[in-house]
Amino acid sequence: MTEVSRQLDGKINFTIGTVTEDEALGEMPVQAGIQNPFGTIHAGALVWFADVIATNLVLGGKPVTEGMDSFPVAVTLNAQLLANCREGLVTARATWVKRGRRVSTVRTLVSSPDGKVLMDLTSTHISAR
Repeated sequence: MTEVSRQLDGKINFTIGTVTEDEALGEMPVQAGIQNPFGTIHAGALVWFADVIATNLVLGGKPVTEGMDSFPVAVTLNAQLLANCREGLVTARATWVKRGRRVSTVRTLVSSPDGKVLMDLTSTHISAR
């Protein structure tokens, strides 16, 4: 067995756009820091992007601060990677599946610049209220 030690660097840069009572929107440029060796977006970058947009829906657009009391922790993430892309600006749209007082479920679709769904992520969040 060969032991391999590597340090990997990456940078995810995205924008959280509009957050309303019913949806949260975000945009992420395809960039070198999130691409895999094939030149497409690494699945983990898509999951992180979708999860942050979903979390912002649950927060209602409230800013995240260190030590905040009611951060909605994701307890399940179910991601379906359906397609991928190499360039452009991908978008995420998070909407409610079930909105509860303590437990909420959100569906987030990440789409390519031409509107093709790249990832369908369903996440369940628990709020400490």
